[in-house]
Amino acid sequence: MVRLRRVWMSTIRPLLVLIPALGLIAGFSLLAAGRGPAAGAVWALATLPVVGALLAQIVTSLRRGDTGLDIVAALSMGGALLLGEYLAGVVVALMYAGGQYLEAFAERRAQREMEALLERAPRAAMKYGEGGLQEVAIEAVVPGDRVLVRKGEVVPVDGRVAEGLALLDLSALTGEALPVTHGVGGEVPSGALNAGAPFDLVAERPAAESTYAGIVRLVEAARDAKAPIGRLADRYALVFLAVVLVIAGGAYLVTGEPVRALAVLVTATPCPLILAVPVALIAGVSRAAKRGVLVKGGGALEALVGIRTAVVDKTGTLTYGRAGLVRIETFGQASADEVLRLAASVDQASKHVVASALVNAAQARGLALTPPSHVEEAPGEGVEGEVDGHRVRVGGISYVRRASAGFEEGGSRLPGTLRVAVAVDGRPAGLMLLEDGLRAEAMDALGAWRRQGVSRIVLASGDRRDVAERIGAALGVDAVKAELRPQDKVAIIEEERQRGPVMMLGDGVNDAPALAAATLGVSMGARGAAASSEAADAVLMTDRLDRLGEAMGIARRSLAIARQSVLAGIGLSFLAMGFAAAGLLSPVQGALAQEAIDVAVILNALRALGGRPAAG
Repeated sequence: MVRLRRVWMSTIRPLLVLIPALGLIAGFSLLAAGRGPAAGAVWALATLPVVGALLAQIVTSLRRGDTGLDIVAALSMGGALLLGEYLAGVVVALMYAGGQYLEAFAERRAQREMEALLERAPRAAMKYGEGGLQEVAIEAVVPGDRVLVRKGEVVPVDGRVAEGLALLDLSALTGEALPVTHGVGGEVPSGALNAGAPFDLVAERPAAESTYAGIVRLVEAARDAKAPIGRLADRYALVFLAVVLVIAGGAYLVTGEPVRALAVLVTATPCPLILAVPVALIAGVSRAAKRGVLVKGGGALEALVGIRTAVVDKTGTLTYGRAGLVRIETFGQASADEVLRLAASVDQASKHVVASALVNAAQARGLALTPPSHVEEAPGEGVEGEVDGHRVRVGGISYVRRASAGFEEGGSRLPGTLRVAVAVDGRPAGLMLLEDGLRAEAMDALGAWRRQGVSRIVLASGDRRDVAERIGAALGVDAVKAELRPQDKVAIIEEERQRGPVMMLGDGVNDAPALAAATLGVSMGARGAAASSEAADAVLMTDRLDRLGEAMGIARRSLAIARQSVLAGIGLSFLAMGFAAAGLLSPVQGALAQEAIDVAVILNALRALGGRPAAG
């Protein structure tokens, strides 16, 4: 089916434009030579391929249950041939085939950002094996495999830098123009382009569950989805078809001239309803993708405009979702950096998120870490090991106190922070405070949502109430719901939907039920096959909340352009039909007038690709 569509687009459709064009030229040449009947025959023959292709298209559409204005085009060309209006027939054929080609060109241009995402999907990877490097299909890469990412290559799977320095172009994923750098241990998403020297990557996910595979699935869903306004346009198209037939029949009954009825049919071929809406919406979806927001089709784009309430998760959404070191208190002679170095060194042996935060903090300060030995970890409590001849214990206060009698419960207590104690050789050494910080753009992002029509923002978090309320107060949200389970978030969505359309923004698997229950579910990050991304209607491919406000503006502008194009196109079409019914437009003139309307409508719809998003 895909191959047949490509043949149609690349070969048959251009031929359907070329045949009536050449026939029109040849007919005029014959007419100039005084061979009028021969010219009419050439024009008729040049019309037949377009009529045949159109009838096949109509039959296929009817089998799918679709009825559109292609029927009017078939009637106008068929009527022209029956009435001997061969010039009108070939002009309609050329205008119709040319309009279809122009529409296809416009849709391809509107989809180019989404198509670019699909075309650059990696197919192979350079994998290290027993015999050295070997090129394999990305499906053969499993977690733990080491691969080489060469300069100019797209990262095949999600992983971490194992060796070298990764200079990554993320523009196709996030819209960011400047490349980013990741050192050893840095997390790298599949789909990023290596803009620097080759580096080694250790795979963390199989290809099917990696970031880019998820994006490809989301793009395919976006291409297939149809917006409510598009379905409404289909229904209006049927009404328009009936009106066209009534006007054409009325013109014939009043005047007894079948040519006037033909002129009306020709003037109504085709209609802006079937051109403007899909082009404008696809352009909007494509433009949003360029800004790092993947919207699953025109329906989700349309829903963005009507959102009145936003329910937002906290961890990983309003906050970064990872702990950051905010303060170090020391109890002995060691400096703060030395306490951090010892703690981070032993924490290298742990995969706990807090351990990773301390290691990252130490590396950010340029501290030289020592591999620990004789490590013992108490899951969920802490870790202990030897570093440079010292016995270091890191973890919760109660865990560290068991090996350090002098460690007291005192120390700093900042709201919303996590305290990590450190003991060295059985003596208290330090207390470190970590916090999941608020995103820098969170305040501006919520303000942008309100300007786009969101009147109520609810913070819904599974975290402690004091932490959630502190974040809510800082952002000025309208309500704070804390200590929630996944089913509690769904209940909040159902309650808020009574006030109007609801958007749910979250990032974790536990948010998937709420994302599915909302009018519009938005997931932070397209992390492979994550349930949150699969359940969402839109995905922020970059961890930037402000991009969602941009997408709302893009959606608003795209829908405004779609409606504007439809109203203007329909109005001009009815005006042209009125002139045709009054005998002021011949069939040939009517075809030219309608083509001018169609071109204007398509060009107007393509404005959704550029310009400034609607401010709301």
